[in-house]
Amino acid sequence: MSIRAVKSISQSLPTLEGAGVKLRRAFGFGRTGDFDPFLLLDDFRNEHPEDYLPGFPWHPHRGIETITYVLSGSVQHGDSLGNKGTMGAGDVQWMTAGSGILHQEMPKGDERGRMHGFQLWANLPGSLKMTDPRYQDIHAQEIPEVVDDDGTRVRVVAGDFWGKRGPVEGVAADPRYLDIWIPPRVRKTIPVEASRHAFAYVFEGAGTFRDASAPQGVRTDRVSAGGRDAGSESAQQTGNRSLVLFDSGDEITVQAGEQGMRFLLVSGQPLQEPVAWQGPIVMNTKEELQTAYDELRRGTFIKR
Repeated sequence: MSIRAVKSISQSLPTLEGAGVKLRRAFGFGRTGDFDPFLLLDDFRNEHPEDYLPGFPWHPHRGIETITYVLSGSVQHGDSLGNKGTMGAGDVQWMTAGSGILHQEMPKGDERGRMHGFQLWANLPGSLKMTDPRYQDIHAQEIPEVVDDDGTRVRVVAGDFWGKRGPVEGVAADPRYLDIWIPPRVRKTIPVEASRHAFAYVFEGAGTFRDASAPQGVRTDRVSAGGRDAGSESAQQTGNRSLVLFDSGDEITVQAGEQGMRFLLVSGQPLQEPVAWQGPIVMNTKEELQTAYDELRRGTFIKR
């Protein structure tokens, strides 16, 4: 077994999306090779309704899958296929945009005005970019949780882990998507398939993500929304809103701090395909991208 060293550590940065929603972007619109098959991760966490209620009105997607995971508050959604519903705390929606869809997502806070969730974009391979759109709506109680003897808790959204399988099925990237809580001062080793790219995103507590014998010289960036390096800081400690990109290996070592640590751990098989990306549409070539936007203008974008 080989411990994955930390390739880079960065902080998610403030950005505006939709109709003016204030959120934090962990990565996106750059460094697609590092995170392949994943394209973007947004952390929409806020206690001020005026910062999130404008929401994400009607907009298109093609060529990707979007994964929305709600921790508090709710998100009302609707689309051009006639689907509609509400995601609550602990729920997941895995949307395959495929050949094209128009949809909207409107967040609403809980009784205290709190809203928190994540949206991850996964790329589709060229052979599936024009597949039929579909949804997988997963209620909180459908997501298995496993608890280890040391108190470590893992919600398995997708993939196999510790004898449990997440409810999300048939996804092109064949991802593993885990929500992990490590108790205070606990050290844990977690397997990650060697062939996959993997990252962690910390959203509670603090700790470290490398073995004591890991090599020095880990790159630490503050990555902007455009994905560029904007300075450096200590690589030893990770805390709230830290994004950790791992190098190669087949397991990671986690050491939680005094308050414990909760993080997403996501891994997937890289597609290793060219990426042509503009806004909410991701194709393989500039020509395919141009065709998609031409169809939007002509009203022929929706194929079903």
